[in-house]
Amino acid sequence: MRYKLAVFDMDGTILNTLEDLADSTNYALKANGLPERTIDEVRRFVGNGIRLLIERAVPADSEPELVDEVFETFKKYYKTHCAVKTRPYDGIKEVLVSLRKSGCLTAVVSNKADFAVQDLCKDYFDGLFDFAVGEREGIKKKPAPDSVYEVLTKLKTKKEDAVYIGDSDVDFATSVNAGMDVIMVGWGFRDEEFLREKGAKRIIKQPSEILDIILGED
Repeated sequence: MRYKLAVFDMDGTILNTLEDLADSTNYALKANGLPERTIDEVRRFVGNGIRLLIERAVPADSEPELVDEVFETFKKYYKTHCAVKTRPYDGIKEVLVSLRKSGCLTAVVSNKADFAVQDLCKDYFDGLFDFAVGEREGIKKKPAPDSVYEVLTKLKTKKEDAVYIGDSDVDFATSVNAGMDVIMVGWGFRDEEFLREKGAKRIIKQPSEILDIILGED
């Protein structure tokens, strides 16, 4: 194998979570008397954690107290509605099963709230990840490499033996900051042109290519 550990982003990489994020955002906005957002707007807002998602979704002149209220409404609603329309991307589960059969360790590092990361991993990928971490208080979010380093330490793997897999500019920057090789995917929340503008050199088009790279067949 070319790598001993595959570290995956969640939203836009292994799970299509966009509709549930958009629905929960709009629920929180409407509940607080604010205009709703389109799904394409929410697509542009995600990637840096749910707090920034809400800060971007509310009107620009919103008072901090209102932003806090929208954020709390979102968290409560999303906690029980994070898996209504969410689904794994086609072929991802098969890739994870094959990686584990080959002896490759697997992990998730996400800017999604940790409670949602744990729930979604259990709901959709039970037993397919060795470790998963989401956004928590006191831990710097991606693109800071802190959570990636936590995974490396937990799974006793050198960064030279690991690869980071993601779909956004935040993920690409995370790999750079962590000093790790990266596989960028083209089926997520950012398009290929945008990723190349941010510096991505290799962008795969289907999950099976992850196996080819990690198992040293490409």
